[in-house]
Amino acid sequence: MMIHQITEQAGAHRKRKRIGRGPGSGNGKTAGRGHKGARSRSGYASRTGDEGGQMPLFRRLPKRGFSNARFRTVYAIVNLKAIDARFDDGAEVNPETLVRVGLIKDTRTPVKVLAQGETAKKFSVTAAAFSQAAIEKIQKAGGAVTVAS
Repeated sequence: MMIHQITEQAGAHRKRKRIGRGPGSGNGKTAGRGHKGARSRSGYASRTGDEGGQMPLFRRLPKRGFSNARFRTVYAIVNLKAIDARFDDGAEVNPETLVRVGLIKDTRTPVKVLAQGETAKKFSVTAAAFSQAAIEKIQKAGGAVTVAS
């Protein structure tokens, strides 16, 4: 076979490793697990906190207090310098246009605009949240800020 005969598909699908199918397979007897030790035993799990049948430490300890972490708002962060680089003067900047230029992945996550960088362009920016410095910089350049809920 020559290099020009190799297609994109060559080697794309690796054959499944058939373990424990006798010595002729090359993966018989110990089935690729080696000899002795925890990794060779059935039931071994590399997951953190897994203790076999024993009650895990995390479940043995008492739980106290409250964490607000589950309820926090996670924002897609966009810096002013990125907006300045991708938009023209007088542009309308909102989540849909930010997705179009590739600054955020989708419109489901609320957008927060931060003040890193400078701008002299007039933008009309609509986002879920702004840093105070970002609002000042946009308005100083003559732009408008709209907080969308």
